[in-house]
Amino acid sequence: QLVESGGGAVQAGGSLTLSCAASDYTYCVAWFRQAPGNDRERVAQITSDGVREYADFVKGRFTISRTNAKNTHALQMTSLQPEDTAMYYCTGGGSMFRGCEYDYWGQGTQVTVS
Repeated sequence: QLVESGGGAVQAGGSLTLSCAASDYTYCVAWFRQAPGNDRERVAQITSDGVREYADFVKGRFTISRTNAKNTHALQMTSLQPEDTAMYYCTGGGSMFRGCEYDYWGQGTQVTVS
């Protein structure tokens, strides 16, 4: 349903863009991340009408976007820091009536910042 790409290794201060391709329309799409020993945490989300939300720890550094016609979305990450190292997951679901829900998950893509 959801396939991520674009992870990798980068030096501190660098940038990466993660991409996620969905097999079908999804009202809300989001990125979560999970570092070893930590809980999974939401990074950013965007609805089909363009409403965005960001975690405080990425505001001003990460940008989430989507292309509704292609059922794809992306997470542009700049000024990366070692604490951004984690497995990043794209997820999606919900509806305009129910709001954002995370029904479908990708397999994850690793981001390592040194």
